[in-house]
Amino acid sequence: MTALLDVRDLKTHFFTRDGIAKAVDGVTFSVERGEILGLVGESGSGKSVTGFSLLGLVDPPGKVVSGEIVFDGADLVAGGEEAIRGLRGKRIAMIFQDPMMTLNPVLKIETQMVETVLAHADVSRTEALTRCREALLRVGISAPDERLASYPHQFSGGMRQRVAIAIALLHEPDLIIADEPTTALDVTIQAQILAEVQKLCAETGTALIWITHDLAVVSGLADRLAVMYAGRIVEEGPTSEIIANPLHPYTRGLIESVPHGKPHRSLLQQIKGMAPSLLNLPEGCSFRPRCPRADDACRRAQTLGTPLPGRHVRCVHPYIEG
Repeated sequence: MTALLDVRDLKTHFFTRDGIAKAVDGVTFSVERGEILGLVGESGSGKSVTGFSLLGLVDPPGKVVSGEIVFDGADLVAGGEEAIRGLRGKRIAMIFQDPMMTLNPVLKIETQMVETVLAHADVSRTEALTRCREALLRVGISAPDERLASYPHQFSGGMRQRVAIAIALLHEPDLIIADEPTTALDVTIQAQILAEVQKLCAETGTALIWITHDLAVVSGLADRLAVMYAGRIVEEGPTSEIIANPLHPYTRGLIESVPHGKPHRSLLQQIKGMAPSLLNLPEGCSFRPRCPRADDACRRAQTLGTPLPGRHVRCVHPYIEG
């Protein structure tokens, strides 16, 4: 089966006064129709920049310097802004972490949602309003007519995020890129949103890239995980296998630092040190200064290997039993 999205050796760099920050440094992954990919890692690992790069939303001094972003057979990097503009909002939607990046504070919700529908669909305003009401109900917003007549500042942060998610669902896109969209929501609404996007992917074939640092959320949502560190994917594979048997020391550190399942009052594990500056990455493996298994072999450039079927890891000392 041909992947809906195929990202190959993507590099997005920021050209600053202090040097070149390699925020995305040779990222490769693919997403099938109806598949949910979790993109996880610490803050600053390059997750969000990867998502912005896919839609051409990286502003100067950032720039996609090389690589391919092949969506449904078309290379969006080669096609430039013109190729991406026709896809945004209709075939590819993005849900931002901050809903105010989506919502205009001086326009009513009705105006913003209806314009989104009419921009990509030849329907009447009445039909557009019907779609808007249905989308709001899908994300748990009751009394949709009242909410459509409101302004963003009249909503709580969580309510604004639900509106932003509803806007992304309006056209039932082929691909949704979700950048930590449930961070501001309480656990009940979060569970509702997760169930809704899983249902959408299963019923319509929509693919989803869920960007998050929360392994607890993504472990029950994603089909596959791609773990990022310092601008690179360091481990990729089926979610259940990675959670049960993480191969990369960084992935294992992330999982062991989650409090779920730990004895009461027990000390949590932690990854020592800090993530490196993207302006001054360590020689060889970027995780080497923090890794308990590091040795001189880790000073060499690391590539993604396949130590187990279906598992990819960028490490010379993965945790492989036996």
